[in-house]
Formats: sequence, C-alpha cells, structure tokens
Amino acid sequence: MTVLAGDNERRMEPLLIYPDPVPPELAQALDLAGYPWKAVGDERSAVRAEPDDGWAGGVIVAAIEPDGAFALCRALRKRDLPLEPMLLLVSGAQLGDLELRDDLFDDFCLYPFQPLELEARLKHLFWRTGRGTRPELVEYGPLVLNLETYQAAIEGHPLDLTYMEYELLKFLASHPGRVFTRETLLSRVWGYEYYGGARTVDVHIRRLRAKLGEEHANLIQTVRSVGYRFGQSRWGV
Repeated sequence: MTVLAGDNERRMEPLLIYPDPVPPELAQALDLAGYPWKAVGDERSAVRAEPDDGWAGGVIVAAIEPDGAFALCRALRKRDLPLEPMLLLVSGAQLGDLELRDDLFDDFCLYPFQPLELEARLKHLFWRTGRGTRPELVEYGPLVLNLETYQAAIEGHPLDLTYMEYELLKFLASHPGRVFTRETLLSRVWGYEYYGGARTVDVHIRRLRAKLGEEHANLIQTVRSVGYRFGQSRWGV
C-alpha cells in the first residue's frame, strides 16, 4: 500500500525532544519517519525554542536522564496549555514507577526501541489526539521513503541510495502493481533528454535489489519481455 501526504495538508510543527543532544538512533528514526523535531535540555530551552504555533508533541527519553526527564514532563504538563501528546521512552527497570506518574505522559515505549514501534506509537498518539499531520512519505510494507529528506529505510534500517536510485525506487513504489517498460522508466525517471540505453535501468534495478537485501529484493519484480513491477500485481500473480 502506498501512502502519500496530500499537497494541501498543513506542515507539521516540530516535536519537542529531550535530552539535548538527542540519542543518534532516535534522531535517525524520527528523520526517517518524517517527523520534524527540536532538541531541548530543560524547561527554559523548551520555552525559548517553542514554535509560534506550539509544539506538535513531545518525545522524552527518561531512560537516559530520568530526573531531568520527569522534571521537564511535570513543567510541560502544568502549563496553561499542557503539552500533548507526550511519548515517554523508558527502560525496563522503570516500568514499575510509571503507574505513579501516568499523568505526565500519554504513552510509553521501551528504550532501546524498535524504529517501527516508535513510529507506530507516534502515529497512534497523533490520531488519538487529533494533533499533527501525516509526514510526506511513500510506504509499501516494510519500505518507507521520506519525500522531504530524500531518505529511505527498509524495516527501519536506512538505505544508502544514490539520487537516481532513490528516484527510481520512489517512482516504482508510488505505482505498486503496475508494469513499466524500460523505455517508460527512462523517460519518467531520467527524463526525456536522457540518451542512455535500457541497460541503465537494468543496472539501477540490480543495485536497488542488492541494497534492499535478499529478503526484500523481490519487491522489484521482472516481468519477462516487458519490464519491471514493484510489489504484487492487482491479480496477485
């Protein structure tokens, strides 16, 4: 299934992220999922960095600096307009303490986290609270392409793609189930002025399959004597 953000949707305000600096794996997961964010180190920096329209929500890593994390949660919840939704990242050892602090957050996720679980919990929070907008993404099964940052990931793992590899994958993933000839792909992805032969398409398809990995290489299927198809056909063959 392909999901595209509508052109008329309002751009999402950034998420507040604590602590500063942000753990690299969290920054990467948020970037790949298409969520804008700003890191803060305390309440004062949260007020200074707050956008004019307010924060879209917050992701607080309590597993790293618990005292500072919970102090910030309390301050953000006591405001005239409490910050919500708030996702708390906690260690397994902290689970027993959450019941006494359930007014400080809307949901929690174990840290270290799985990128797909983090994204799912954020989507659920935004759907439940009616906050934020859907990031501009193309999604098909485990594949996610961020149209704003030109990043791609498979099962939450970043793909190191060249510009044309990304463009080819984006075009194919945006039209799942459809078969395209090499000539059509050349004109639609490379442009009408491109003078390379069909071999160019074959080379890029081979590289994409290698980067998708053995488990997911069959996302791009060869249709004999015709060209290539992304995903399953509409008839499941």
